[in-house]
Amino acid sequence: MNMAFLSILVSTLIALLIFASSAESNTMYDDEDPFQPVTSDETVAVGGTVTLTCRVAESDNSSLQWSNTAQQTLYFGEKRALRDNRIQLYKSTPTELSITISEVQLSDDGEYTCSIFTMPVRTARATVTVLGVPGKPVITGYEDAVQEGSSVTLTCSSSGSKPPAQLYWYRGPDRMEGRPNVVESNPNEPTYTVTSVLTLPVTRDDNNAMITCAVDHPSISTGEKRADQPLSVLFSPSVSIKPESDLPREGEKFHLQCVGNGNPEPMSFKWWKKDGELPPLVKEDGAVLRFEVLNKSDNGVYLCQADNGVGAGDGAYTLLVQGDVADSTEDPTAMSTSSGVDHAVIGGVVAVIVFIMLCLLIILGRYLIRHKGTYLTHEAKGSDDAPDADTAIINAEGGQSGADDKKEYFI
Repeated sequence: MNMAFLSILVSTLIALLIFASSAESNTMYDDEDPFQPVTSDETVAVGGTVTLTCRVAESDNSSLQWSNTAQQTLYFGEKRALRDNRIQLYKSTPTELSITISEVQLSDDGEYTCSIFTMPVRTARATVTVLGVPGKPVITGYEDAVQEGSSVTLTCSSSGSKPPAQLYWYRGPDRMEGRPNVVESNPNEPTYTVTSVLTLPVTRDDNNAMITCAVDHPSISTGEKRADQPLSVLFSPSVSIKPESDLPREGEKFHLQCVGNGNPEPMSFKWWKKDGELPPLVKEDGAVLRFEVLNKSDNGVYLCQADNGVGAGDGAYTLLVQGDVADSTEDPTAMSTSSGVDHAVIGGVVAVIVFIMLCLLIILGRYLIRHKGTYLTHEAKGSDDAPDADTAIINAEGGQSGADDKKEYFI
């Protein structure tokens, strides 16, 4: 008890001495005083660690001291004065005294004093701002699916921030404007609770949309604390009819599928034919309309109505039955493909035939020209003047010369 009393007494005396000399030091020394301590303000979030540093330009071996907001001495040089294990000596030299405070609490917020015990005593103050970390936001007001055309009101709140946090609304990546934030002080704490309200008219496009409330505060990084609320919107179905085949053929089986896109999914379906009744060989099977044997008399517009309890939607399909088909070659698609192949083959054959004919014509022409020249060269001469056939033969080519060659002379 005596040691504790002496410690409190010493701290009190030092504090009184500091206050008594602070006014005098402020009036007698300017900013260029080499013995004047220099400090800086610090900001730290609850649970973090802050470092307080006090420096002087010169030292006359006087000790530096840190005191807390209640003017209790924390460190006097290298000596601990307050038994708080959160407070540790970081650095101590004749010109500097630095301490750290870990696991910072809201009660650590305030003004700290650095003193140097020269004559007179000189002091400097550092303000430690402790940020209250906001809690994870909570979204309320959404309990069940809402119907298309109505609106939903969502409330987002976050508690424990200091200074008050800011709340923002998003639909996916898009920012939305809610009502102005409402700030309330928390009882017995220097923190605040912040509330924001968003009223959103909903359409079917909002079904499965993600609504987000995000907290913005200097004690946390962007997007660190947020709450998500997916929406479920009830809406009547939009209906489409899908055929089994794009080429329904006469004599074949066929069916139509009624597809309803709604929330919830439609469970009730009704089929009918525009301007008439369903054909006798057509059967309704829920979302499917089955044709046992297609006939051209089945041609027409077929309609389907899908109901999901929220509302009903209609879809239409025009059926055009193709003619009776004996084999696949009469299939317009097959015929088109086959025709294309046949044309290509025929074109190739014609080209080959034309080429061969041209070659034959060229060869025949050369042959005729050669033999016509020979005939003209060896044509019999003088036969035109012969009085009879025997003489013409004798006078023919070679005949005269032969006669000359075989001529005999008699003496």
